[in-house]
Amino acid sequence: MKSSIKKWAGLGLATAFVGSTLVSCSSGGEAGAEDSEVSQSGEMGEGGEGGESGESGEGEGGEAGHNMATLPLPKRLAFMSGHVQAGLALYRAGEAEMAAPHLLHPVSETHEAERKGLDKLGFEAPLFENVSKALEEGRPASEVEDQLKKAEANIAEVAEKAGGDPAEIIAYLMDTVVEEYTVAITDGKVSDPGEYQDAFGFAIVALARADKLDTASAEKAKKEINTLIALWPAAPIPPEDPTPVAQISAQTSKVKLALPISE
Repeated sequence: MKSSIKKWAGLGLATAFVGSTLVSCSSGGEAGAEDSEVSQSGEMGEGGEGGESGESGEGEGGEAGHNMATLPLPKRLAFMSGHVQAGLALYRAGEAEMAAPHLLHPVSETHEAERKGLDKLGFEAPLFENVSKALEEGRPASEVEDQLKKAEANIAEVAEKAGGDPAEIIAYLMDTVVEEYTVAITDGKVSDPGEYQDAFGFAIVALARADKLDTASAEKAKKEINTLIALWPAAPIPPEDPTPVAQISAQTSKVKLALPISE
């Protein structure tokens, strides 16, 4: 685990993945033989992003099905936050190598399109650079918990300022959960750990956004979202027997039905 992180550190973790084959959150691409070793740590090689090479399209388009050039800022922030939540959960679970690709979203040039416009809302990249540095140094999450909390708090503050219709954002996140999870599971097994972890992260973000709904709707939505989150039996760490895609899809539908209808 540490050897890969040290390799990234030699290049600078925030830039090592630019144009590289180490990416997470693939969207349906098939990893070749060269990619199989990388996939064990929740990353994908070339062709991972729905056929994109090293997420080369993200600067101008984004990940397959998620055009960062046209996606409204509140949804872009929710998307990036999902990666962050997945990464933080993995880091805290002692899975630093699996956490690293997810935590690159707030700091790497590869994912720059996701962050467009966030600086003016108070986004503090140095907080996430500090987390990346801790990963590079192989420090356990317990040693940098204060830094992790500061990074989480900053994302929450930016989300507050970004605004957006919480019900619309949650519905978007539910659709994204299904997309990511569907790609993650093949023949009843986790074939793409990165997507499996991202789907979990998006569900966590949806739970936070539910606090912005009116009281009655928030209670119903949070109940259904918590039920959804429970379908990741080992949180973001891929289990031997993951929840079937159909069950995840059915539960996201229940979440959407619990949301207030826009007039």
